[in-house]
Amino acid sequence: MLSSRMDLKRSRGKVRVISNEKDIEEGLAALFVLDPRLVAIAREAGPVPLRLREPGFAGLAHIIVSQMVSRASAEAIWRRMQPESGMLSAQSYMLLHPDAWREFGLSRAKADTLTRIAQAVASGRINLEAMIQKPPGEALAELTAQKGIGPWTAEVYLMFCGGHVDVFPTGDVALQAAVAAAFGLAERPQAKVLAGLAEIWSPWRSVAARLFWAYYAAKMRRDVLPVV
Repeated sequence: MLSSRMDLKRSRGKVRVISNEKDIEEGLAALFVLDPRLVAIAREAGPVPLRLREPGFAGLAHIIVSQMVSRASAEAIWRRMQPESGMLSAQSYMLLHPDAWREFGLSRAKADTLTRIAQAVASGRINLEAMIQKPPGEALAELTAQKGIGPWTAEVYLMFCGGHVDVFPTGDVALQAAVAAAFGLAERPQAKVLAGLAEIWSPWRSVAARLFWAYYAAKMRRDVLPVV
């Protein structure tokens, strides 16, 4: 994974990409200057995880599988989905028999989304590896144009498979709860409000999101980071 991440950095030129723990440390240091309130939050949060996956069909599929289910359930489903020959690919997914999703424990909606994405990747209509090299707005628009891919899925893919540095999934309930708890808000900020609050953390919003997920985990004793 390290070599491919280094290649990704070189291919982006001057565009900042999160690829290792040092990038997280640099981002946190910058955030503490941008918003000194985050210093105390970081002390309570403890270590801020990096957690990256390789870009491509398998990375996006894992994020889709993990939506709205417990981590244990998601990992059990994911293990059942893995082909014996190696990593799940768009081509191997398309070779599954039509009712395989039932055996995996997938919902019909997720299975349909994965099928559409697999067909789009296999046909060349979308290139998930090349997509992450585009500016965030362009990449998000291309991803969410695919039926079944919402903003949260697209943002998490860019963060954890693309290493994008300035993405903040404002629709994430755990992030909303974490920000409310950290700043003593009366209620969870909805997505539009949270987007406004998060502007101060640009251009390191992806690190800020990781920090608040870690803070939530420390407070709730529950790991809610979208990827493993």
